[in-house]
This record gives sequence, structure tokens and C-alpha cells, in this order.
Amino acid sequence: MSKTSKVVSVAAILVAFMLASIVPANAQRKSIRWATSSTGSYGYKVAAQMGKVLEDALGGEYTVTINPYPSTTGAMKATMDGGAEIGYTADVGMTPLYAGEGAFKDYKPGKSLMVHTWYAYPMESFMAVHASKADQFKSLKDFSGKPVFFTPAGFMNWLNFMRVFKALGYEFKHVQIGEAAQADSLQSGTIVGAVAYTTAGRSLASYWRETELRTDIKVINPSPEEIKKLEEAGLAPVEIEPSDAFSKDVGVKKILGVPLLFGYNVTADMPEEIVYKMLSAFYKERENMAKVEPGFRPLARNFIGMQVNGIKANPHVPVHAGLAKFLKEHNAWNDKWKIAGK
Repeated sequence: MSKTSKVVSVAAILVAFMLASIVPANAQRKSIRWATSSTGSYGYKVAAQMGKVLEDALGGEYTVTINPYPSTTGAMKATMDGGAEIGYTADVGMTPLYAGEGAFKDYKPGKSLMVHTWYAYPMESFMAVHASKADQFKSLKDFSGKPVFFTPAGFMNWLNFMRVFKALGYEFKHVQIGEAAQADSLQSGTIVGAVAYTTAGRSLASYWRETELRTDIKVINPSPEEIKKLEEAGLAPVEIEPSDAFSKDVGVKKILGVPLLFGYNVTADMPEEIVYKMLSAFYKERENMAKVEPGFRPLARNFIGMQVNGIKANPHVPVHAGLAKFLKEHNAWNDKWKIAGK
């Protein structure tokens, strides 16, 4: 054997020895699969940050993997069917789930239903059009029965606008397109409008950021009469400062968006201690999370209140034992709420 061959052989043996010592340790780490919506969505955008906090909270015993799905509804079903441990959802998604309506009609989970676990940030949905056609629209009524991209089907903002149109008595005519095609579709007239959304009144979804950079858009707010109807339906719009979300003028002094509350829920069989450690870690890191991502600012301001509001939106839905333990420690538990599995 040549001298070179001996060196290569020794190197190979050393590498093999190192791998043998490393792989078994890594193999012992358990996995937590975190289901989010598609890669262009806000939920996917912030998942890596949340996953790192969770990994640290669990002492490196678990590896958190981020798994995107075509829609938030898809992420919910993946979690309940056993394909993930944590699933993206919202208050407006938990309502039809437990009512067995909409996308959850006749749905029977392969594992079990999600329960209240962690609510992370508010979002606000509103309507936008291509700037060149903004004069054709004065209120949401002008979109009734016309082709609109209400965000990808199954997204929670899609569900949010479905309940907005139901409250207003308008025809919901959704046209499904690829997120990357939104700017061209608005300009060509394939769709007359598209629902945009912010997180905490600030952060735009990645695909919406691309749209506003590629073309000019204008926001169409609900009329005073529509605002009154939405308020009566418990869907009161909130004000958003346009410059906080968009880099260009969108034609209104204030954007009026209909809010919803997003969260990451699990099934009841997730160990209580894991959920408790997760919530405690996010609570501890809330200020740092908000510094990195503005969408977490409401969470940093009122972490406990956001959990309470998430439960209040669907008080009949059971609460995970880990969240119950966390809220009891912070004197925020309501004995009328039901703890999952008890």
C-alpha cells in the first residue's frame, strides 16, 4: 500500500470513528414536527424563530422540524391526523372544526382534535385592488359575486373574509391562483381584488410584500354602513397605519382590517410538561421575539391576555393541561373552562 493510500485509510477510519460517536447521540433526539401554512405565508416566516426557542426550552432533547402545508387548514388536519405535533390555526379555524362545518364537515381526525394551546399574534384582513382600477370600487359590496383571491383557500384569512361576507350578506366568489401570480392577476383582471393581511398591524406576508413591490395597489375599506354591520356581528374592524405595513401609498389614511387571532395548537395527548415548558419559554422570550419580529409585539405587551382571548373566542373548546397549568400560575384561569382529557 502506498503512503498516500495509508493516509487516506487513516483519515477514513478517523471520520468513521467520529461519525460513530456522533450519530448515536443525535439518533436519541426526539422530533417535534411543526406544521405551518405555505412558504410564502407569515406563519412559515416566523416558524424558525419559534422552533429555536422551543428546542432550547426542551434542553436539546428534541429537534423541531418546520413542515409547510398548502393552507392553514391543511396544517390543522396534518396535526390531527398524526402527521405533526404542533399545528398552525386561528380562532376562526377552531370554530368550524368543533362545529363540523366548512372544510371540517364530516371530518374525522386520524388521531384527535386540536385543543387550545398557544395564541401568538393577531392578524387583520382587508381588501385591495390594482391602483388603476381603484375608482371602480367604493366598498366591499362592489366585490360581491365578483372574482376575488381571498388568500389561498383554507387560509384563516380566507375563512375570516368568508365570515365577513356572510355577515354582510354578500356572495363569496373565490378564485384560486398561485400566490406568485397575484400581481399579474390583479393587473390583467383575472381577479378584481385580493385580500391582504397584516400581523399586529405591521408585518405583511412574504407574497404580499412581493406584490406591492411589483405593482401599485389601493386598499378598499368597508363603508360606514358595512362597519356597523360588522360591529353588530362581533367583527369590528381595527385601524392600521398604512405606512407601518406598506412601502407605498395605498390610497387611504387608515386601513380598516377585520381581526382574527392566530395560534399554534396541539392535540390533548401532547405531554403536559412539554406544553408548559413551551409556554414558559415563549413567555420568558417574548420581548426578544418582538425585537426580531414586530408581529410579536402584542404578545410581548399582553402574553397572558392573548391566551385568555384565544380561549374566550371558543370557550367550549377544551384547554390543553399544559396551558391550564401555565394560566393557573398567572392567576388567569377560569374554572368554567374545560381541561382536555379531564
